[in-house]
Amino acid sequence: MDEKQLKAMLKETFDTVSGGYDSEALRFFQASAEHMPVLLGLQGNENVLDVACGTGNAALAIAKFLATGQVTAVDFSSGMLDQARRKAASLDVRNVEFIERDMQNLKFSDGLFDVAVCAFGIFFVEDMENQLSHIASAVKPGGRIMISNFQENYFHPLKDMFYERLEAYGVQMPPQTWKRIASEMGCMQLFEHAGLTNIIVTRKNVGYHLDSAQQWWDVVWNAGFRRMVSQLSTKDQERFKREHLDEVETLRTRDGIWLDVGVLFTSGKRGWIRK
Repeated sequence: MDEKQLKAMLKETFDTVSGGYDSEALRFFQASAEHMPVLLGLQGNENVLDVACGTGNAALAIAKFLATGQVTAVDFSSGMLDQARRKAASLDVRNVEFIERDMQNLKFSDGLFDVAVCAFGIFFVEDMENQLSHIASAVKPGGRIMISNFQENYFHPLKDMFYERLEAYGVQMPPQTWKRIASEMGCMQLFEHAGLTNIIVTRKNVGYHLDSAQQWWDVVWNAGFRRMVSQLSTKDQERFKREHLDEVETLRTRDGIWLDVGVLFTSGKRGWIRK
């Protein structure tokens, strides 16, 4: 699959899952987004860029901290943007603009923004260093750039059980490029190779208990895992779901089924341009 085909597949996937992306079972997206403006130490007057904004969790969390500032949020999925705009309208948030645009071709003037963020998006691009540099180019010298991404053991052991059973059905796993930055060292190296300075990596766990195995399926079906399950026939999908949820149910305690969500937040500064 070439880059153009991969991009088309990802866009179709996110358009498809956009309606369920803000389900209760996936509330870790919003919970993690709430940490971003705090970790960035925003003053309230910044012009912020949110890249691969999805349904707007980071953009809306940051907008609350901007008394006089604003957020420009971009994504290539029209379905995700529709959800984001609806959320902004329901919350009466007026200092966010959502734009349909490819993060690999942002088309913003050099140094236009004070801050840029990318929540759970950088690892969808093979050349993450170049992508991060591209994002940083839209930030003024000395400005901050922050990304969030999963730690290596996120969703353990549910994700491992999911992958093992899918492999038993003959489904090949996609390239695990996200693992390159699933540790503090990986994040540090990414930012260093992208030419950023003053790098800080912060670990947070925003996990919670799911009420049922069905809620885990909500995570599977309304996120990137769905395209792997969709490789199965309709009959095999039904059988896979039944078998997988039966084994997930064995993990239940009196509190529910623990969904471990370890997140890494990495920030750095764009260097000053020498003339």
